[in-house]
Amino acid sequence: MRIVATEWERVLVYRDGRFVEVLEPGRHRRARRRQRFVRVAVRPRLLVVPGQEVLTADGLTVRVSLLATCRTVDPRRWHEAVEDADGFVYAALQVALREAVAGRTLDELLTDRQSLPAALREPVAVRAAGVGVAVEDVAVRDVMVPAELRRAAAAVASARAQGQAALERARSEVAATRALANAARMVVEQPGLLQLRTLQAVEAGGATVVLTTGPTADLGIRPAG
Repeated sequence: MRIVATEWERVLVYRDGRFVEVLEPGRHRRARRRQRFVRVAVRPRLLVVPGQEVLTADGLTVRVSLLATCRTVDPRRWHEAVEDADGFVYAALQVALREAVAGRTLDELLTDRQSLPAALREPVAVRAAGVGVAVEDVAVRDVMVPAELRRAAAAVASARAQGQAALERARSEVAATRALANAARMVVEQPGLLQLRTLQAVEAGGATVVLTTGPTADLGIRPAG
């Protein structure tokens, strides 16, 4: 019989239940009698791991979903090692995800999501190699936090922002008080500065200068109008 193997597959040949050879892409002629042919796809494929409920190191529950790109590199092992090689890799991803998330707090998980795929890929790649599969990429699709945790995080962020604003106001008030204290000290040490400031105000306009005479003479500035 004539067998055509395409570029994205390999054909396993078994004779009387025993493995004989792997047919590479191209046209082949083999006897049908007592032989069985198994086609194995070797092009990359996508494994989707939907949201998995996992516990973080601080005891909080989150849902994490993954995308993994894998490819069959050993067709014979992929067919013979286990009944469902892709299902085996899928289970390895689930186990690795639980182990990786269990070692991180929620804050670490949310702020450093980029490190999670690297932590998953190595252990999954080792297990997948045992069934003839190469894991080319692992990506975190979603990290879903329960609504009550989102509200709590929003409240913490709001309190943090309010505290920062209060701190900035306090700093501004301290700076203004220091500036007034420095100005008062300079006027006491050098009384002529007050007269110079008065002349500057007269020159700039927009203020009324009140001059008084006598023992309690006063030189001051009053707002215009």
